[in-house]
Amino acid sequence: MKYIMVLLGLAFFGFQKPKIQGAWESRQGDDIFAMIVADDYMVATRFNVKDKKFYATHGGSITSYDGGIKGITEFNSARSSEVGKDYSLSISWKGDQIQATNNGSTISFTRIDDGSKGLSGKWRITQREQDGKLAPIHTTGPRQTIKILSSTRFQWAAINKETGEFFGTGGGSYRFENGKYTEMIEFFSGDSTRVGM
Repeated sequence: MKYIMVLLGLAFFGFQKPKIQGAWESRQGDDIFAMIVADDYMVATRFNVKDKKFYATHGGSITSYDGGIKGITEFNSARSSEVGKDYSLSISWKGDQIQATNNGSTISFTRIDDGSKGLSGKWRITQREQDGKLAPIHTTGPRQTIKILSSTRFQWAAINKETGEFFGTGGGSYRFENGKYTEMIEFFSGDSTRVGM
């Protein structure tokens, strides 16, 4: 009986998904490569706060955590031809750091948060403020605006995952205290003057 319990314990702990949820960051000079994983979805973005530059972003749903992350690309600001294709990252762990490898290129990330607090998750934006009123946006059809949040970071993206069109994105850090949500914008693809707001 003890052997069965040990085997069941090994099976349970051996096949759980890794704790990749949350926000991750890699810095190279003033350039930041940020990744958020929440609700079986991943977004990754390269930007520069100091120079208010947005370089590129991509993201999609996660289909497996076997040996890293595997999924399907739902948007790619630099290469729309990647939309609908599989992606994979092999990951090696060392404490709060990971090395993620894709197509022979490896990037080291440091954990920013574990996605266990705040408003963590994948959200679909259904309304936005316009002229002081809430107006519905893209709630039907393939075009949608999504928002991914970890415990401290956020990113939204307006996409069409059927056509591969990318309409824009923005993101940065946020606070959620006493029912009040406050964002600090660190990148904005369509309007760099929004950085720092």
